[in-house]
This record gives sequence, structure tokens and C-alpha cells, in this order.
Amino acid sequence: MENKLAKQVVDAAYRVHLELGPGLLEGVYEAALAAELGSRGLRVARQVPVEVRYRGTPLAEGFRMDLLVEDRVVVELKSVEVLAPIHGKQLLTYLRLGGYHLGLLVNFGAPTFREGVRRVVCGLPDAGG
Repeated sequence: MENKLAKQVVDAAYRVHLELGPGLLEGVYEAALAAELGSRGLRVARQVPVEVRYRGTPLAEGFRMDLLVEDRVVVELKSVEVLAPIHGKQLLTYLRLGGYHLGLLVNFGAPTFREGVRRVVCGLPDAGG
């Protein structure tokens, strides 16, 4: 199920990339991708809180996932020239804290769309790199 969703997300992100091109802020790509996925009949939540707990106490300084598709696939968006290792680690953290298995890191600032998409699976040793 997650793999089929991921394929749809990548296809939708490609469409957004073709139409908008590089150089915009992440928020623009987030809104456009959410709209594209919604037009395909997928349920998309934006800026989903990720709770962080320390010794059982919830911390107010939590995180927010850019997109959560069908309550199964986490999508983290960037608009930078080059992804840094921390970007993959950030997505892996969202997956771990939220109990999700699959995430996509999509960088709309990469030289080509293909270079800007990474699949991250929780539990794989090299998923953050």
C-alpha cells in the first residue's frame, strides 16, 4: 500500500516540478503538492505535529511533518541546491517518532527532479544518508 502511495506522490511532485520549476519557497511547493495529491483523490494533511516525549513528558518543542498522505506516507519537502545528511535524518526521526514506515524526501531545488527525490524507510541502517 505504501509503495503505491509513494509512486503517486512522486508522480504528483514531478507534475508540480514541471509546472512551477525551481527557486520557490518550500511552502509554495507544499501547497501545490497537497493540491495535486488532493485532486487525485488522496487524503493529505499539512504541517502535522509530531510529538516528542522526554521521560514520558510531552515537550512543546515538537516537530511538524510537511505532508502526511493517507495517514501512511510522510513527505518532507526542501527547496535547496543540495540535500544535506541532516535532511534524511530529520525525515527518519519523523518516521520513528510517528510510527511510520515510509517517507519521501523531495527537494525541488535539485538540478534535476530525479536527483531531488529520496525514499527513506524506517529501520534501515542507511536510511538517513
